[in-house]
Amino acid sequence: MRKIVFMFLLLVSGISQAQEFNARVIVNAEQTGQPNLQVFKTLERSLTEFINNTQWTTVDYRTEERIDCSFFITIKDYNNDAFDASIQVQASRPVYGSNYTTTTFNVNDKQFNFNYLEFQPLNYDPNTFDSNLISVISFYAYTLLGVDGDTFELNGGGPYFEQAKSIVNAAQSSNTLGWNLQDGNQTRFKLNDDLLSGTYDGYRKALYQYHREALDIMQEDVKKGKEAVIIALNELEKMHNVRPNSYLMRIFFDAKANEIQQMLSDGPSVNVAETIGILNKIAPTYSKNWREIKF
Repeated sequence: MRKIVFMFLLLVSGISQAQEFNARVIVNAEQTGQPNLQVFKTLERSLTEFINNTQWTTVDYRTEERIDCSFFITIKDYNNDAFDASIQVQASRPVYGSNYTTTTFNVNDKQFNFNYLEFQPLNYDPNTFDSNLISVISFYAYTLLGVDGDTFELNGGGPYFEQAKSIVNAAQSSNTLGWNLQDGNQTRFKLNDDLLSGTYDGYRKALYQYHREALDIMQEDVKKGKEAVIIALNELEKMHNVRPNSYLMRIFFDAKANEIQQMLSDGPSVNVAETIGILNKIAPTYSKNWREIKF
């Protein structure tokens, strides 16, 4: 199990050679009508290097522990150095004792406008807001670290969510969308605020139960693992009863719906009739998936 530490260092050179991510960045500029401009390829390459080469923590990640993730950026409009874009961020982690990897996080952020000059250096400074590009990418880097930490240790991602909060606070004066309460219900502000709110602790507890207490034991006892998945879903129902239709609930099922459908359909059989009712209650958007569960 990955060691989760509660004291960590921000970007300081010369102390550790930690590399936390195996990140893949794709920049799609088809909507601009100029998809082959070199600036898009340069941006793609620069962001890949920025994410993978920045020292985000003091944890010494072994190669097999690095977080596999992708940042899919869609450029909708481009004018000089101004980019109108959206970004989809996904991450996964391996399941213990198997060759299977499970999606842990899947968010489509439509509030991603930024300025970028080709070849400009990308450096993260935790104390300042340099650009929306750097802040958004850094915010999701720490959020991914936090989600990954929560899947290995109960509430293990807390320090990383706190660092993401610092990025939110620094960016709030920038007048760019996504960083403030009034910007909507599916924003970076809302995501971070909910992750750190005790009201939504059920999401973080479910992350741990679902991954560490369910998926990671399935190589030893599939039925016990499936029963633990049901326990995690029950935890999400408790959260739903307090705060229905939350952003974190959507994030969970955007990552997990297909996997849950397949897992509950495959043998060995467990009693899932009540669980299907819970799924239709807390994640009605995926009712088609729940109808296809065979039991």
